Amino acid sequence: MKKVSIMNAFGVIPTGGNPAGVVYNQRDLSKDEKQFIAKEVNVSETVFINKINDIEFEVEFYTPNKEVDLCGHGTIAAFQYLINKNIISAGTHYQITKAGKLEIHIDNNKIYMEQRKPEFYNVIEDRDLIAKSLNITENDLIDYLPIQIVSTGLKDILIGVKNNEILNNMKPDFSLIYKISKENEVVGYHVYSLEKNGNETANCRNFAPYYEINEESATGTSSGALASFLFKYNILKKDEYKNISFLQGEVMNKLSKINVELSVKNDIIDKVYVGGNATFDKEIDVIIN
Repeated sequence: MKKVSIMNAFGVIPTGGNPAGVVYNQRDLSKDEKQFIAKEVNVSETVFINKINDIEFEVEFYTPNKEVDLCGHGTIAAFQYLINKNIISAGTHYQITKAGKLEIHIDNNKIYMEQRKPEFYNVIEDRDLIAKSLNITENDLIDYLPIQIVSTGLKDILIGVKNNEILNNMKPDFSLIYKISKENEVVGYHVYSLEKNGNETANCRNFAPYYEINEESATGTSSGALASFLFKYNILKKDEYKNISFLQGEVMNKLSKINVELSVKNDIIDKVYVGGNATFDKEIDVIIN
């Protein structure tokens, strides 16, 4: 029997945030056992974290059906768990992941995780097909920005729509999104609207049926990718680089806020940090046969 702590990352209301399972210091688990636990827990990601030394931790991320290289909300959940258990305190730490060795900075009760430098892949030219997969029209898409695959650790297709009404009312065709995601070798879609209700940079929804996650309420890696994309296409002003925020999960009644900071040198992104907190929800037991 293995104990799994469920932590809600990035929540801004009592029902908000994105749950992740956290399993600590269980080096005896095989990959098959980790995948079994993730499927049993059945949240978007379950994190397996092992202590290497006082500042370095080995971290692995599993969705219910696949291992992934990196997960933003899972990272926040895992390091909040370590803080809650008094295993770490404020300062700089590192997670060793399949996306590389990445910095974790904890200050003022907020956790910031470094992501990989952004990589920009192909632009999706068939905008009508993308619109069809979201059950909207091509005219509903932002026309001055491309639909593009971007990664700061995981590949997503970034898709802009013209306003929040379109964003919140779309009814995705998950079977078609699955097919498009598989063909393009991406985790899924990150759909955004630049219409503001407050101080947020954008409002977002994330769909990843290829990984058995139809929709999730807070996606850290996609937020890093989106911030980098908005920088590349000159949507962000210089005074906004360290004060980027995305709202997500509204239609799921799990409103979440993901903060992003970009470190820019000579007009090039040097580092990407995604920040937030997590709260403990519950502990569950998983019996491994």
